Amino acid sequence: MSRLAYIDCVGGVAGDMLLGALLDAGADADLVRSGLARLGIEDLEVRIGRARRGPLDAARVEVVGPPDQPPRGPREVRELIEGARLPPRARERALTTFDRLAVAEGRVHGIAPEEVTFHEVGAADALADVCGVALALESLGVERIACSPLPVARGVVASAHGPLPLPAPATLALLEGAPLHGVEGDEELVTPTGAALVGALVEGFGPLPALRLEATGYGAGARELGRVPNVVRVLLGEADEAAPRAPTQPVSLVETNLDDLSPELVPDAAQSATAAGALDVWTTPAGMKKGRPGVIVSALVRPEREAAVAEALLRSTTALGVRVARFERVELEREWRAIEVSGEAVRVKLGRLDGDVVNVAPEHDDCARAAERTGRSTVSIWSAALAAGQRWLAEEERA
Repeated sequence: MSRLAYIDCVGGVAGDMLLGALLDAGADADLVRSGLARLGIEDLEVRIGRARRGPLDAARVEVVGPPDQPPRGPREVRELIEGARLPPRARERALTTFDRLAVAEGRVHGIAPEEVTFHEVGAADALADVCGVALALESLGVERIACSPLPVARGVVASAHGPLPLPAPATLALLEGAPLHGVEGDEELVTPTGAALVGALVEGFGPLPALRLEATGYGAGARELGRVPNVVRVLLGEADEAAPRAPTQPVSLVETNLDDLSPELVPDAAQSATAAGALDVWTTPAGMKKGRPGVIVSALVRPEREAAVAEALLRSTTALGVRVARFERVELEREWRAIEVSGEAVRVKLGRLDGDVVNVAPEHDDCARAAERTGRSTVSIWSAALAAGQRWLAEEERA
């Protein structure tokens, strides 16, 4: 088993919120303070208190630094962190976080990462947040980190570069590949420091992974939100490595709504999407505008076939456009076995999860072809192929 921290972004995430949640979950505050003292920043103080956000009591961390601080670039930040003699894993986590920040800021401003000047994120409080989180994770023995989807709002935030739209451009650059969901309001729910920590340290986003829960911590943001408690929550425990985990693959959903296509032509549209490389195609009845009956044609495709399937639907229907959504699909490992039924070869598909066969399915087209050649019904061929496949599987297990 490995020690896992799951970041639940209830009200968003910022560096001080995440540090507070880790301390609330049991991280050693003295270890964090002593490590931050070695950064060599004069008058740096970490205040740890409590705050109520909505109905929740949470740890509230405030970092107070010197009022006048020199501008810092990636080289100066690296020198501070390397000179602090942090534990090796904590040092690498902090350095990786600032490296990602430099790359993101460079992309946004069109300069090389080494030419970036950190403003807000290079100040003493951001340095303390990042290094403090790295030290808190080390104190808790955390080996793996996962995170929930992140809430983001629209608005404007002040910065050293002037007003910026929310989410801040650097925040979006740091979160590429992460699942986001929009919420009402105009507050900055995910700060650049929070995004950098999540982007650098998290190995995966989504629901809570299987774990044996040991502790929970809450970290408070600086203000009340009203809609939800402004906290980030950390769930800490031993990951259940024995839980079956099927691999995931990226897929795209390509679909269109139709209310003026003859029903006779809908199967042709579905067939054209299949021929273009769709993994699966289906239709759904739908009520359209002005009460017209219609149909939704949906196709699931690999990203590399997305354009081809979209073109096939546009060419074979009356649609003026198609919509595309991108997902991860959990998939079983698949293999094929050839089974003989009444002298005809029928393929049987096996689905494996962590090596165990959990699904046995004869290929319908093979069954239909064998039925036509032998004069038997398709269902009888299918049943015989399924029984033969299960017998083969039982013999494999005995062996």
